[in-house]
Amino acid sequence: MIDHPRPKPIRLSAHACSYFTKRGFTAAEVEQAIQSSPWEPSQLGRLQCSLDMPYNQMWNGKHYATKRIRPIFIEEETGIVVVTVYTYYF
Repeated sequence: MIDHPRPKPIRLSAHACSYFTKRGFTAAEVEQAIQSSPWEPSQLGRLQCSLDMPYNQMWNGKHYATKRIRPIFIEEETGIVVVTVYTYYF
């Protein structure tokens, strides 16, 4: 786990934004995950965290109780840049 200062401005890259609909997440959910979850090292010197949240909705024709948001990001001096976001439903 990585100790991190809060809050810093969070910006989603164009790549991350291109997956809003395909992976089913919002910028607010990504920000909530980064601001409230422990950070861990990820590949290529990046950071990651994850947040499980109640979902209780249909996704791609199947009902899921929980959604997990897992942003991959870089911490810069002036803010946080989200490279991509993975979403899991279970």
